Amino acid sequence: MKKRIAILATDGFEESELKSPKDAMEKEGFQVEIVSLKSGNIKSWADGNWSSEYKVDKTLNEVSAKDYNALVLPGGVINPDKLRREEDALTFVRDFFKQKKPVAAICHASWTLIEADVVKGRKMTSFNSIKTDLVNAGALWEDKEVVVDEALVTSRNPDDLPAFNAKLIEEINEGKHDLQHA
Repeated sequence: MKKRIAILATDGFEESELKSPKDAMEKEGFQVEIVSLKSGNIKSWADGNWSSEYKVDKTLNEVSAKDYNALVLPGGVINPDKLRREEDALTFVRDFFKQKKPVAAICHASWTLIEADVVKGRKMTSFNSIKTDLVNAGALWEDKEVVVDEALVTSRNPDDLPAFNAKLIEEINEGKHDLQHA
């Protein structure tokens, strides 16, 4: 059965952090869907400016974590800041942890994980400017290109995408992790 992956994003996501994992997962044969707060298109951010638009496949009110094998959270500054203010987005994220499914977050995306209250005691990395936010939320921050802690995959920035994509695909192929905790 084909694995189905949700990428949760809204306007202001870092383009490479959505496009690169999406392309890598589709090449692996996964069905990848962009899930957002609104229907239509969402606008990416690249090189300090607004960039391409991406079609939203599903809105949050149309989906549930049970519909997917894993969740990917691209960064950017605007995107996770908007998502962490939406209770439906936080519930969606928490449900992946409750169901012990792989979750991957890169760059500033961990802001959404902090707000969802799922980082305490977890080994993680992120963009260096939110290190203190993660530490204050109880995460065990490490400065590495990719950190994996029981199906939670995190990376620092777009330079880490090759390692991030490889670990993300590995975790999706492994499936549920009994030791994953919310």
